[in-house]
Amino acid sequence: MLPSLPFTQEIFLKIFLNLSKFGEKAQFSTWVYSITYNFCIDFIRRNKKLGELFTDDLERAPDLPDDVHDEALLQMEVNTLRQVLNDLPIGDRMILLMKYQDDLPIRDIALMLEKSESAIKMQIMRAKAKAQKIREVLERNETVKRA
Repeated sequence: MLPSLPFTQEIFLKIFLNLSKFGEKAQFSTWVYSITYNFCIDFIRRNKKLGELFTDDLERAPDLPDDVHDEALLQMEVNTLRQVLNDLPIGDRMILLMKYQDDLPIRDIALMLEKSESAIKMQIMRAKAKAQKIREVLERNETVKRA
């Protein structure tokens, strides 16, 4: 596990040095979150440990079900949800956590990631579809173990 203190100091320094750039387009907490998120993503990219973070190419998009309803994610047991999140690519995991754990509106996520709201909605839809598929595989594997 990486020590968080150097990262925290670096993030606070970025926030302090960029205070004059805060334009009140979003809440201050959203702006701070954005700086923190971007710092973490930059760190991951620099270290190239996790490969491609986001898959935005519509041409490479797999066939998706019509929609995975939020209830499907919310009904997962905690352990299953934890496993599903761990199995998701980091970009998908991060966007779902921003939406459902941090309860950020689509507009704020779009501002942070510098993407359109429709692109964010599409990415969330894809991430939910992947999460649902992972859940189904986990449930099938669990059924096989019991048999």
